[in-house]
Amino acid sequence: MSRNSVTTPPVVASPVPGEPPAQNQRGLLVGVIFRAAFKALQANRLRSFLTMLGVIIGVGAVIAAVTLTQGVSANIDQRFASLGTNIIYVIPGSASSKGVQTGLGSVSSLTIGDASALAGVGNVTAVSPVDGMSGQAVYRNQTWSGGVYGVYPVYQNIANWQIAEGAWFSSGEEAARASDVVLGATVVQTLFGPARADPIGQTIRINGQVFHVVGTLQAQGKGNDNSIFMPFSTFQQRLSNTSFLNQINIQVDNVNNVAQVQQDITTLLEQRHHIQPGMADDFRAYASNQLIQNVQSSTSLLASLLIGIAAISLTVGGIGIMNIMLVSVSERTREIGIRMAVGARRRDIRGQFLVEAVILSVLGGLFGIIIGLAAGYELVQVVQIPFVVTGFSILLPVAVAAIVGIVFGLYPAALASNLDPIVALRAE
Repeated sequence: MSRNSVTTPPVVASPVPGEPPAQNQRGLLVGVIFRAAFKALQANRLRSFLTMLGVIIGVGAVIAAVTLTQGVSANIDQRFASLGTNIIYVIPGSASSKGVQTGLGSVSSLTIGDASALAGVGNVTAVSPVDGMSGQAVYRNQTWSGGVYGVYPVYQNIANWQIAEGAWFSSGEEAARASDVVLGATVVQTLFGPARADPIGQTIRINGQVFHVVGTLQAQGKGNDNSIFMPFSTFQQRLSNTSFLNQINIQVDNVNNVAQVQQDITTLLEQRHHIQPGMADDFRAYASNQLIQNVQSSTSLLASLLIGIAAISLTVGGIGIMNIMLVSVSERTREIGIRMAVGARRRDIRGQFLVEAVILSVLGGLFGIIIGLAAGYELVQVVQIPFVVTGFSILLPVAVAAIVGIVFGLYPAALASNLDPIVALRAE
């Protein structure tokens, strides 16, 4: 800020030399300091805005990152809430094979015999094998592509699917290998939405095979709704060309028994698959709560990474504030000398420059909140997750911005207050 562009504010001097001013006089001085700080910043609006830009970007990035992370976390909670915490999933594949991570479907190891054996484990109330494949369904001139799964009738209870219309297939239909299917909400909308037809009782073709729609499901989540379910025996006979399973879903009677049942399942399958001690299992057993914890842990790690990157932006913004305040001290050296000559104390000079730095930082934080919320809203709309905003996610960046202003403004303020008044008055 040019020293010629800033009006020197009046200074309330102590009525008696060496004594502090009265309380009301001190309050007046604080107000004067704030007014002088705003005038100094307004004198060079463009430079002040460019100085705030680093803080604006940093705070905006923090807000956007936190909003995105909270939205992802809320979406995960919604999608897993219906699964309960008493479900165990057994999938083929070992945790690692010769140092290489493997996963679902990497090894064909689970059979219908395994599913039947697991039904006899203590505290297990329901077991359903799951076999699936990518399929294409056709109704009139409408085509759908997605996952087609063969499951037992008890799968509805295990996965907590709610019927929207019609009914789930029964045990009798499983035994008779009935050509009945139940459609997810996305499938219904894709195949029957354009024609505005009632799907119940309609005939569709899946991979060239004819099936009858007996039920539709309530929406459960974007990915889950894009599915078709049919009796396991029907799927094995008409669509599947393998005797191996994609996974086995197991329901436990009580959440407190999940850990024990998980251990019993592991022991039983190791015996059935002839896995000796020291050998890697060719399957993996997960509890649903473990899956939730793993996903949330990954989400938290991503949030920490994003916030760390944003913190770098805030640091850069703070360095920018320090740089400009040092320039301001250099430009206003004579002004500082005049103020000291008419009675301003060193702490008054220090307070004014510190206030200017904090104002730059806090204003940058406020603008950053607006930009961050707008960016966060657009991001969650693109990925279709909830828009979650908490007071903590807004107040924290502003508090951090204020701290940045204090930390990076302290040195220039101290430098200004320590100037020799005589030397300062001689400055050009």
